[in-house]
Amino acid sequence: MFSPDGSRIVSGSDDNTVRVWNAETGKPVGVPFRGHTDWVISVAFSPDGKRLVSGSIDGTVRIWDAETGRQMGEAFGRTFPILSVSFTPDGRHVVSGEFDGAIQIWDAETGNQIGERLGGHTGWVLSVTFSPDGKRVALYSGDGTVRIWDVETGKPVGEPFPTNRNSILGVAFSPDGKRVVSGSDNATAWVWNAETGKPVGEPFQRHTESVISVAFSPDGKRVASGSGDRTVRIWDADADAETREQVGGPFRGHTDRINSVAFSPDGKRVVSGSEDTTIRIWDVEAAELVAKL
Repeated sequence: MFSPDGSRIVSGSDDNTVRVWNAETGKPVGVPFRGHTDWVISVAFSPDGKRLVSGSIDGTVRIWDAETGRQMGEAFGRTFPILSVSFTPDGRHVVSGEFDGAIQIWDAETGNQIGERLGGHTGWVLSVTFSPDGKRVALYSGDGTVRIWDVETGKPVGEPFPTNRNSILGVAFSPDGKRVVSGSDNATAWVWNAETGKPVGEPFQRHTESVISVAFSPDGKRVASGSGDRTVRIWDADADAETREQVGGPFRGHTDRINSVAFSPDGKRVVSGSEDTTIRIWDVEAAELVAKL
């Protein structure tokens, strides 16, 4: 994931560390952040770029000073593995998705639980993402559903999206909050109307294996997808398009499945993280590798 100013990238690893990288040179910034006792599955910058949040198989959520790597406060969480974490758009809260199918909102300063846990899934909560206004959270689960929740009421918004029971492996809001994109284990990605839960246009279908991670560009016009087929692809995400054309890639170079993709704040680059233990930065327009971390 890029920092809000696009100058840094954060990664979590199965060596139990969080690391920050220079997005231009690909060199590490400072020392690894240490404290977790098991794999770090999910990481995210705060909206101002000054803090990081990480979630781990060890069942804890940790907040870090993004400059010094110092842990801020005590770890918080539960006994269940934490599979996804994200800051709210105002940076005041953190949401975690857990192994038992629930999500929890936490005070980012104190680590105190905010409200009741949000349930409803029968499979792991693999990722959570906030709408731009922070009022809704979209999450996807191994039970094959995408759901949107109202943060204030703790209640679901509408019905689960009709994903035909394929496992959903990635989800992201569009910058305007009106659409959601999801990746699936049937090698497709879909765009959905965030209010109605209905698909918008046809699916993206050039990948040959599961679409594990998806991301909207900052202007909402494109979607990046990372897959088990070891490629990154860029798609036309025009809200009015009936067909879904690939407009960039495939970006090839990874030697194992791609677990994470994200656009830079200016939309000119995409970062991908893979089980081959590398992070790669790609130039979207030139369709070429910029750096390998």
